[in-house]
Amino acid sequence: MEDTKEVSTLQATSILISTIIGVGVLPLPLFAVQSGDTGAPIVTLSGIVLAAIGLFILTFLGVRHPQNTIVTYNENIIGKWIGKLCSFIVIIFFFILTGLAAREFGEVVVAAVLRETPLEVTVIVMLTLACLSARNNINTFTYIHNFYVPVILAPGLIIVALSLKNGNILYLQPLLGSNLQDMFTGMLTISALFQGSFVMTMIIPYMKEPKKAMKASFWGIFVSGGLYLLIVIATVSVFGPEEIKQILWPTLELARTTAVPGNILQRLDVIFLAVWVTAVFTTIFSSYYFTINSIKEVFSLKDHKMLSYFILPIVFILAMIPQNLIQMYEIIQFIGKIGLIITIFYPGLLLLIDIWLSWRRKKSVTQQS
Repeated sequence: MEDTKEVSTLQATSILISTIIGVGVLPLPLFAVQSGDTGAPIVTLSGIVLAAIGLFILTFLGVRHPQNTIVTYNENIIGKWIGKLCSFIVIIFFFILTGLAAREFGEVVVAAVLRETPLEVTVIVMLTLACLSARNNINTFTYIHNFYVPVILAPGLIIVALSLKNGNILYLQPLLGSNLQDMFTGMLTISALFQGSFVMTMIIPYMKEPKKAMKASFWGIFVSGGLYLLIVIATVSVFGPEEIKQILWPTLELARTTAVPGNILQRLDVIFLAVWVTAVFTTIFSSYYFTINSIKEVFSLKDHKMLSYFILPIVFILAMIPQNLIQMYEIIQFIGKIGLIITIFYPGLLLLIDIWLSWRRKKSVTQQS
């Protein structure tokens, strides 16, 4: 892997940003308001902090094992067979995550743009695009993410900035919601939207300077989390919490109601949807690539390309399991919360065991000397 250390700190940051910002952008304000009402920004911020803690734990683990991903170094920490079992659980989770992201993409496209197009067609098109792109090496993977980051960030920030002038600060008061238990549940839901950051464990072994991975993680979560927080603040201040509860995709409605000064553009939602499709692609692309790369490492295969087509029908079947839109979002929220055990608790447990084993080794060396 030494010969392929081509990923810079800035590129690693770009990969994280474009992976995190994805399909969850549209229902994000709804999730936050359902649990926090006017305290939606606080719920969002707490979810970002929780996600950041998980990412920092994962990154710190990666820095301690810069030559391997979590799929391989976990065997050194908790044993070969337990490690492989945990790796299979991680792979299955990302199978499901990829399928649900593709299904959510299909639902939005069919409902908002291509109303006569079968849902299955939109889902398979996105998955096929990710499948073909995932056959490339890590350098191409990096370049794709770097190319799309400005395309994803700039329009989102512009829409938020333009919409804030129509905001009402009273909609954001009081800052804390009335039900702390619901706010805690909302925090878990928001944090689950950042689970794509798990891809960082795959990136660290390819970085030119693995020790700077923590810096990349910080800026990746800061930029993506900052955009998410701004979207929630802008949406709640424009519509108010009660109206947002009646809207399925509040961020899309925010883009529809936002106008450019001088009426240069009257349909910002069209531009926003184009940007959103790009963001969804980079997110699905990352989870798809991580899945096949992890399978390759678990079975010690030389190449991941053959796996790209192999898992496509499996992911498609998983994507089509939800019977309708409501059931899909129920499954997404449930899987997202359960997935926090995999993306936060599991790396945290590995880190504690790894530190303890290191301490024991140092103690043993000291006693022998």
